[in-house]
Amino acid sequence: MQKIVKTEAEWRAQLTPEQYRVTRDRGTEPAFCGLMHDSKEPGSYFCICCGLELFNSNSKFHSGSGWPSFFQPVAADRIQYLEDRSHDMVRKEIRCARCDAHLGHVFEDGPPPTGKRYCLNEVSLKFVPVKK
Repeated sequence: MQKIVKTEAEWRAQLTPEQYRVTRDRGTEPAFCGLMHDSKEPGSYFCICCGLELFNSNSKFHSGSGWPSFFQPVAADRIQYLEDRSHDMVRKEIRCARCDAHLGHVFEDGPPPTGKRYCLNEVSLKFVPVKK
């Protein structure tokens, strides 16, 4: 997959301050701050930075965490994984494979069939509903 690379100024011009803080500075939004964590509306979730489709509502589940959660991405090559040792924890950070946007983390406490919980920052995503 061809990478999308932009300058800090280009990202700042494209994103809101909160989107920039989360996706480019590896921030985390507060739990339960948006509407996506509970939504079951059919559709797809795209990277807010580059528009790559990342997740689909078919793999979304209610985790109770306060963040949108999925048990798998739309394709394995859409996500890259990095070790995150911040905040005195060891976690697996997930990023967009095309633009390196910080999306959230993946945990091993999700439902079948994968047992994974991809826990996403809502501001890192753009939801596009299925056309009716």
